[in-house]
Amino acid sequence: MNGQNRSDVKIGAKVKIVLKADQRTGKLTEGTVAKLLTKSSFHPHGIKVMLTDGQVGRVQEII
Repeated sequence: MNGQNRSDVKIGAKVKIVLKADQRTGKLTEGTVAKLLTKSSFHPHGIKVMLTDGQVGRVQEII
């Protein structure tokens, strides 16, 4: 699953996100969702989330 639909991304889910600083390289960071930051039900670049360690990025993959 990709992370474009808000309904697919759940708090506590293991995901791979792309951080703002890594958008050019596409480097993915793995973590657990602590908070959903995007309010809309769909976002073409991925739903923005905060991980449990405080990092913020857009979901690219749900594990």
